[in-house]
Amino acid sequence: MNRTVAVVHYPEGAGHATRMLAIARELEERGATVELAGGGPGERFVELLGYEEYVPTVVDFIGDYQGDGSLADVVTGSIPDSVRRIRDVRRWLKAVDADCVVTDDMFASMAATLARVPQFVCTHNTPGYYDEFAERAGAAVLTKQQVLASEAFYYPAVWPAQDGDPKGVERVPPLALDAPVEDVPEVDVLISPSTYSTALDEVADRLEERGRDVTVVGGEGWETVASMLPVLREANAVVCPGYSTVMEAAVAGTPCVVYPFTSEQRGVARFVERGGEPGFAVAETPSEAVDAVANPPADPDFENGAPVVAERVVERLRDHV
Repeated sequence: MNRTVAVVHYPEGAGHATRMLAIARELEERGATVELAGGGPGERFVELLGYEEYVPTVVDFIGDYQGDGSLADVVTGSIPDSVRRIRDVRRWLKAVDADCVVTDDMFASMAATLARVPQFVCTHNTPGYYDEFAERAGAAVLTKQQVLASEAFYYPAVWPAQDGDPKGVERVPPLALDAPVEDVPEVDVLISPSTYSTALDEVADRLEERGRDVTVVGGEGWETVASMLPVLREANAVVCPGYSTVMEAAVAGTPCVVYPFTSEQRGVARFVERGGEPGFAVAETPSEAVDAVANPPADPDFENGAPVVAERVVERLRDHV
């Protein structure tokens, strides 16, 4: 397939980059020329895998709205940056002469519409995750816009279809970046924290008191790896707050304890718990997390959705010839 595919990842959190990199690598295997863009914490993984990417204006809604942020920070920071990011990505799409866009970035979706470049959206975001009206309404508007604007909207999930799933999407298996890693560490319990998951420190301490060998991603002695999948396959259990590691653990076949903190993470945990698929437990306190590791759920069993998405994109591009 002699096509140029622009792959753009959302700039908040490294998981957005690793999921899009997983698709990018599969597209390359099918003959596509891939151009990358995104920025944010995921840049490090782009570099570790030997890629270069264009970095448009970075938007940080989480930093501006959650934690110590406020609505005023969103108005003065995130909203102007959003306009700049759309402008930047639109210009870049024209510069690389993209035949299509594959993205989990709402701003790239808007830029592709303005640039009149066909787009494929691949994201887990859904209004069903959120309890707050503003977050729920925002997610609903964005999801509807992306469904209408895209050739296909791929929705990676580890739960069966639920009422809270977005409408008009194609369900696909969970996405995980599967790249070789030299010297995979020996891991018993892997803890993969996020910015707001400070209580996981207590979980780590309690597990060590019980004699478990705990490895904390980003902690003392941790060396960043290009792909977490080989590490997760080595682990006996993983404790994490949110979506990215849940998806990777599902592909790795490693029992996963979900301990959420932010509104989106709590929504993902609800969907996982309601879905009842093997491989997952949900904790709301450090004690519950420690007990779940001691009595872990059965191993999950999911295929990797990255080849599935890449194949569907390629098929649709062939139909456009």
